[in-house]
Amino acid sequence: MASIRKSLLQFLMSGVYMKRWNDKLRPTEFYEVDKQAHKMIVAFALAELYAQNRNLNISERQELHATIVKNGIYEYLFRLVITDIKPSILNNIRNKESEFSALAQWGLDETERYVRPLGDALWNDYVQYVKRPKLVAKNDSIEQVAETILYASHVFSSLWEYKLIEKLNVYDDETNSVLKELRNTLKEYAILDEIKLLEDRHSALYKFVAFCGQLRFQKRWSQVPRVPETSVLGHMFIVAVYAYCFSVVEEACSARCINNFYGGLFHDLPELLTRDIISPVKKATENLANIIQQYEKSEMDKRVFEPLKNAGLTNILERLKYYLGYEVGSEFKECIILDNKVKKIDFNELSTFYNENKYDPKDGSLIKTCDTLAAFIEAYLAVRNGMSSEQLHEALWRMRTEQMKKTTYLKHIHLASLYADFD
Repeated sequence: MASIRKSLLQFLMSGVYMKRWNDKLRPTEFYEVDKQAHKMIVAFALAELYAQNRNLNISERQELHATIVKNGIYEYLFRLVITDIKPSILNNIRNKESEFSALAQWGLDETERYVRPLGDALWNDYVQYVKRPKLVAKNDSIEQVAETILYASHVFSSLWEYKLIEKLNVYDDETNSVLKELRNTLKEYAILDEIKLLEDRHSALYKFVAFCGQLRFQKRWSQVPRVPETSVLGHMFIVAVYAYCFSVVEEACSARCINNFYGGLFHDLPELLTRDIISPVKKATENLANIIQQYEKSEMDKRVFEPLKNAGLTNILERLKYYLGYEVGSEFKECIILDNKVKKIDFNELSTFYNENKYDPKDGSLIKTCDTLAAFIEAYLAVRNGMSSEQLHEALWRMRTEQMKKTTYLKHIHLASLYADFD
């Protein structure tokens, strides 16, 4: 039976320690989890634009996103154990069948104890993905389009990072060659017109994904010393992956798994406009949370939604609003699409009657549970790493107590038992 374990949650969180470009002079630290978050945001936007331009029906769009999301997660899992290998070396190894086969098997052996508890179906699919040959055919199959979008998103997010450190490394002989290689690779994968827009800094698509990337600079728990520090961007990705794993264990339909991943990936997007305001502050007065929410909506309309609308990027706009819960009042409310209208429902209704792709279901409570769990583990790791402050201990006690007192609403995951695993 599929299950969620403490070891998996901590393994997924380990990307917050993994530094990128650590052989270069950097204006700030770059971490793998932030890069993966940015990559998946870019992939989401490209996939929605691709679906819009080609008039994909809902099942085709869901299949494209399902492939992108699961493969993106598989890539993250694999990179967690091979992250010290430079991309140029990894690409060289991938072109040598026997060497890559050995590396892939080693990576599978290292990740099996974390991933296999999610169920045989997911494990077998993960094994097949890791061992796959590199796709080179330029065709319009969903698998190939997803592969192209994912790799282009990977290259773009790496290029976006490297542009930030370029001017600090003028003395480095590699600087120009790295930039040239990244740009040439992005052009090589720009076989889709949508990807070409990433090369235009004035396009609404570029501005949107660049805007989202800025969340890597915003640190969570900004008034509390912690090791490791986590950014809002990285936190959103962790919540997204947790939500996907929870959905798999809860036997959610494919569309629900996708929507819960993206719901987690975008749930804190408005904080780019308001900063990370901690829950106790939001609850300081009766109306403060509502005032903050109204400000967030106003700024999101002006700085995110209107530019997307004016550029004709309607699919991205509509899906963002759906994931942020604009039609139902909160990103943490369950919803479906029924008769082409967004409808608010509760968790039991969703699980009992609407757990089918045709309803395009999205959880709210489950995403909130994963949001709290990610915050709890952030604080837990900080304390385990020696950052023992009163604020961290209070936060741990509050979150653990609140979650362990909750009536279990999930069928296959017992939250109190999961929290009890964290001593």
